[in-house]
Amino acid sequence: MNNSDATQDRRQRFDQIVAVFHMDMFRYAAWLCRDKSIAEDVVQEALLRAWKSLDALRDDAAAKQWLLTIVRRENARYFERRRLETVDIDNLTASQSALLAEAPNEELNDLREAIYGLEDDYREPLVLQVLMGYSTNEIAELMGLKQGAVLTRLHRARLKLREKAASEDFS
Repeated sequence: MNNSDATQDRRQRFDQIVAVFHMDMFRYAAWLCRDKSIAEDVVQEALLRAWKSLDALRDDAAAKQWLLTIVRRENARYFERRRLETVDIDNLTASQSALLAEAPNEELNDLREAIYGLEDDYREPLVLQVLMGYSTNEIAELMGLKQGAVLTRLHRARLKLREKAASEDFS
């Protein structure tokens, strides 16, 4: 096989993997950084990194965990490199403050706040399972944990959310 054929095979393999898991990568990145445009940047960088290290992926069956691990690491790199601009929302002009307005859904906002208030060790496996539909085995592989540790974290996350719901009565 000549170099052109090898490059074509590599490109085809990459395209097949990315076609299947691109939306999972984006959803995970959006959840991690909570910003659509940053998530797009993170996924783009993750795809570049995945392309460069495609030969490291020995089993295409493990592609999902491999890609999500790259997204997770790329997200960390993104926030290590950048200092994000902050805006003092107390000093916004009338036209700027209108951009913040949206129809309030207090129950949903309370639940989001409760989830975001969880420590990362509890929040990440909960979101991976509930919002993204991953099994505990997949979460364990992705996070580099044993399945028992994932189950414990999921149980504790739910307990913390129940406690928060009971104390603030947002359920």
